[in-house]
Amino acid sequence: MHQTISAKDLLINLDDANEEGLFKWLIASFLMGKRIQAEIAVKAYQAIVDKHQRNTPRKLAHCSHRELVAMLGEAHYVRYDETTASRLTALAHKLNDEYAGKVSNIVEESADRLAFEKRLAEFEGIGPKTIEIFMREAAGVIF
Repeated sequence: MHQTISAKDLLINLDDANEEGLFKWLIASFLMGKRIQAEIAVKAYQAIVDKHQRNTPRKLAHCSHRELVAMLGEAHYVRYDETTASRLTALAHKLNDEYAGKVSNIVEESADRLAFEKRLAEFEGIGPKTIEIFMREAAGVIF
């Protein structure tokens, strides 16, 4: 049975498309979008965002590869830890460099939902599954 984890399950507030909630849900969706058990993805999210407070693109971008691998390891997210750490860092840098660190800026620069999804897909490591998970809850607040 595949477990569906919601933003509420992770105590992520998406009300009014707030930036903090959108970023946290993007990170959670990114981690859950991989071929890994949902519980492990949730633990990885909690280790990175809640425990270590890497809850903004800027804070995540200033995290070393080794630190991220260690955080993923805390959650036993070990099968993809090296590539996931690299891709999380790349995601944070791209968000900071191209969208001033705001998921809402991706929304503003997108004509519609399809254009937004296309922009998300341009981030390394974000594929159809991650987009599906993210949009399942974010679409209602951003479009």
